[in-house]
Amino acid sequence: MTRRARSPRGSGEQLRGEIIDAAAHLLEDRADAEAVSIRAVADRVGVSPPAIYLHFTDKEALLDAVCGRYFDQLDEAMAAAQAQHTHPLDRMLALGMTYVRFAVAHPAVYRFAFCPSGPEGTPVVDEALRTAAFGRLVDGVVGLVECGWYESDGVDELEAALELWVVAHGVSSLMITKPDLPWGSEFQVAESVMRAACLGRGVMPLVGDSASGADVERAVGVLRSHSRDDGKVKKG
Repeated sequence: MTRRARSPRGSGEQLRGEIIDAAAHLLEDRADAEAVSIRAVADRVGVSPPAIYLHFTDKEALLDAVCGRYFDQLDEAMAAAQAQHTHPLDRMLALGMTYVRFAVAHPAVYRFAFCPSGPEGTPVVDEALRTAAFGRLVDGVVGLVECGWYESDGVDELEAALELWVVAHGVSSLMITKPDLPWGSEFQVAESVMRAACLGRGVMPLVGDSASGADVERAVGVLRSHSRDDGKVKKG
């Protein structure tokens, strides 16, 4: 291992960031948190193991920081995707698909972020619900209510955001653990599922939350009939 030159005074935060990056890269390379050791991280950064302990009390604290960095970067990616759209429905779809794409691009870190337990047995997944990334889904639901796509009466914004997160998380997990399934090109299946989830709450009031299969079939038949009639008018 080549030792790095002594860092100038005040560069501790930079070294801390390099340590987190090195741990994240090792986790992705080895796809196993057990294979990520303090010594391996130190070797990759070019410092001695004691230098790692100046910033992190132990390996668990370091991996927690890796998860925190992951969620921060996910939030940045979601913010950038959201900013490219103006309609709330398009923004929500962009948020969901960015979540899926980011997870698939960082499979090992994503798996680790949702597997271990945090302090005092608190699942890390609970921490995910308090991240800025999840907050964007909640804000997205607010936007859908404000534009009228979601009915304002009886909509629990947190619950609606949780539904969309369940879909994004489920698709991401399956794409990571079952990559050989026929997912289609360019995340085709993932986008279809996310689009259906985004549309769902807007359509449900039209047929009723407890509508039977026959009720839904009739409602869809009416919509299709109107769609065909509109097409004939446009052609005429």
